[in-house]
Amino acid sequence: MKKVIHNISPVYDNNSKILILGSFPSVKSREAQFFYGHPRNRFWQVLSEILCEETPISVKDKKAFLLNNHIAVWDVIASCDIEGSSDSSIKNVKANDISLILGSAEIKAVFCNGATSFKFYQKYLEKGVDREAIKLPSTSPANAAFNMDKLINEWKIVLDYLS
Repeated sequence: MKKVIHNISPVYDNNSKILILGSFPSVKSREAQFFYGHPRNRFWQVLSEILCEETPISVKDKKAFLLNNHIAVWDVIASCDIEGSSDSSIKNVKANDISLILGSAEIKAVFCNGATSFKFYQKYLEKGVDREAIKLPSTSPANAAFNMDKLINEWKIVLDYLS
């Protein structure tokens, strides 16, 4: 178990309409220096499918994809003790200050990518920002209970807040 500090800046601008929060970047994401960097994570495929766009590949294209679609992305946790990428091992959490994003953009809804993100959001952030979040099924490859079709169906709710 080692102390790890979040090393990826949030993606947002003043036109962002929704905020999607993960729990903490995986080892692969930390190596790639960008969100959802594990090749088997379905985040980029799911969003591309529901937005009817091509899946972005490079970090530059992913940032542009998010901003062009008015989507802000960050994580709930700023630092924690963690074993590898294991959400279940997370301890000694310090949360990110999402008020930076909420204060500069007209965020219509906050979504949590998975149960762990949602749990930590409720524990560390919800009261401080006075906003409830909507829990979505995790796009992680570890979430075997949700195939691609089920994920897409559940994630379509974000479209209600992007129009």
